[in-house]
Amino acid sequence: MEKILYFDCQSGISGDMSVAALLDLGVDQQLFLKLLGTLNVDGYQLKISSKQSHGITGTDFDVILESEQHSHSHSHHHHAPHRNLDDIIKIINRSGIPAQTKVMSREIFEKVAVAEAKVHDKPMDQIHFHEVGAIDSIVDIIGASICMTLLEVEKVYASPLHLGSGFVKCAHGTLPIPAPATAEILKGVPSYATDLKGELVTPTGAAIIKTLASDFIPQPLMRVDKIGYGVGKKDFGILNALRVFSGETANSDLKREKLVVLETNIDDMNPEIYSHLVPLLLEKGAHDVYLTHILMKKGRPGIQVNVLCGEDNVWEFEQILFSETTTLGIRKSLTDRVCLDRKIVTMNTAYGEIKVKAAYLNGTFFKAAPEYEECKRVAHEQSMSLKDTYQIISREIDEYPF
Repeated sequence: MEKILYFDCQSGISGDMSVAALLDLGVDQQLFLKLLGTLNVDGYQLKISSKQSHGITGTDFDVILESEQHSHSHSHHHHAPHRNLDDIIKIINRSGIPAQTKVMSREIFEKVAVAEAKVHDKPMDQIHFHEVGAIDSIVDIIGASICMTLLEVEKVYASPLHLGSGFVKCAHGTLPIPAPATAEILKGVPSYATDLKGELVTPTGAAIIKTLASDFIPQPLMRVDKIGYGVGKKDFGILNALRVFSGETANSDLKREKLVVLETNIDDMNPEIYSHLVPLLLEKGAHDVYLTHILMKKGRPGIQVNVLCGEDNVWEFEQILFSETTTLGIRKSLTDRVCLDRKIVTMNTAYGEIKVKAAYLNGTFFKAAPEYEECKRVAHEQSMSLKDTYQIISREIDEYPF
């Protein structure tokens, strides 16, 4: 079983909401605070409390900056260090948090710095984390990374992100929502806005979820065992909480993969070309290729070519189909494939070593079948019929301790 988290971002996501929701899932608070305490950063206090939003109770994670407590003396602001990415990476590296937490924190911070550098058109080392309140973002990002490590999560998915709309005031003046850095971080991430006014996704929240989530989709098939609510600081007129569903994949031992089906109908090609095309596609790594007889318009007999391939090499197979056949168009569809775990097992038989394809479900042997090429070879060597060879090898498979 794979442990997965699903982030429901219908009211956006921020750094403090991420930490709050993960703490709400039952992270050991003492251990969390102990690890966070190994950062050599001061000037803040933490408040972890229970809080309601629209009748729903969740966790509120608040980083209270000491300069805010006595902000009538402005002198403190002058001492606040302007930290750049290098300073922050030093803080992370010197801390006592686990190695994988360090890797995750650095990756999240880098996303923020790269985006800020791009929108302000400055080199990376001149980007200072004061805009986000250096301390807030350090505590939020490293806090979220600590929680993820303590929860021992294997996969994270998230809903598309609800951004909010309108304008937000910041050090650079009044900027449209999503703030430019947020928009930059969220390139390639599905997001949407409604007429709800307010900044629902912050740069820190965007960088956290972009680093964690492997896909932004409706909730995948999972058995949920806990739900964490991280309550936000503002009231937008809707439940302002990040919901995180924790659970496990419902049938994780079936291997699931996304594949692409390419298909094209051809009625005007020399059939000899198919004998060249099919082995070529398979040799280039297609998972499967098959031909179907079809009746096309004007009563013409034709062939439908189907190619099953991975998402990354679709382009290569399209090129082959266009250059090797007479087709002018190819249909593409995305498909899900589930398959049993498969291993090639070498068996000792009366005819020497023979390779057999064995399938496993949940780690337990499920079934096995002799490989055609192997049976053909044995039949040839022993001057037996292929049919008899299959029977003899199948009998050996039945007795073999997989």
